[in-house]
Amino acid sequence: MQITTSSIVLFSPTGTSRKIADAVADGCRCQPRIVDATYAEPVDTDFGADEVVFIAVPVYGGKVAPTALQRFDTIQGHNTPAVLIVVYGNRDFEGTMVELDAFVRNRGFVTVAAGAFIGEHSYSTKAHPIAANRPDMADFTDARAWGRDICAKLVDMTLPTAVDVSLLKAPNQSPASQLRFKEFILELQSQSNKPKPRIAIDWEKCNRCGKCFKLCPTQAIKSRTEPDIDYDRCIKCCACVKGCPCQARSFDTPYAPVLSECFAQRKSPVTLL
Repeated sequence: MQITTSSIVLFSPTGTSRKIADAVADGCRCQPRIVDATYAEPVDTDFGADEVVFIAVPVYGGKVAPTALQRFDTIQGHNTPAVLIVVYGNRDFEGTMVELDAFVRNRGFVTVAAGAFIGEHSYSTKAHPIAANRPDMADFTDARAWGRDICAKLVDMTLPTAVDVSLLKAPNQSPASQLRFKEFILELQSQSNKPKPRIAIDWEKCNRCGKCFKLCPTQAIKSRTEPDIDYDRCIKCCACVKGCPCQARSFDTPYAPVLSECFAQRKSPVTLL
């Protein structure tokens, strides 16, 4: 195929999906335009058959982040080769890739490659690390190598050939850890008064710098100077928590200790080509 242009379409509140997509495109020797749907729905965007589009999203609870699909609703391909990238927090991406593939196929794209990479979990903290500091150098090396393989595939293809994304599976997890996590979920679901964790603000630490206001992808933070939260809008991406220069924000969720305990074993990226 003759590929003349490339684009990255992404939703990446904490920046991890963006970093992986950049590395894959770099390995593919692309200089893509960026269609960033993190903070607003992009204008109607058509992609032709002579370009490759890298589509990158985070995994929330084993699914594509719902806000990402809402923001991507305006994109349209025309038999356009697509490289799908999902980034998850070292637990499992479950049906995310199948969901994303169905979404883009319905909009005229052909999935020619699919990859699941690991990024620091939104709930990760110093006390309960979950894939802390990932993606790291090893992840970026893997992403660039995969990008080089994608480039070779595109050159060899006459027409875009779809891959079966259902074949992509997360690395095996120890049965004991899987059982422990399932027991935790069942126990939590059985509680009559389930906890509803919310992002907490330490007003003594907060200096009203407004960075959290800029980082919030759903405008759940009401203003630069009084950065309280509209919890009906909050998607718990924790971009404001991780980006606060004063460490004035925290998210205390019962999931964090269990995720940290059960999914401490390092997982490697998995790709399909």
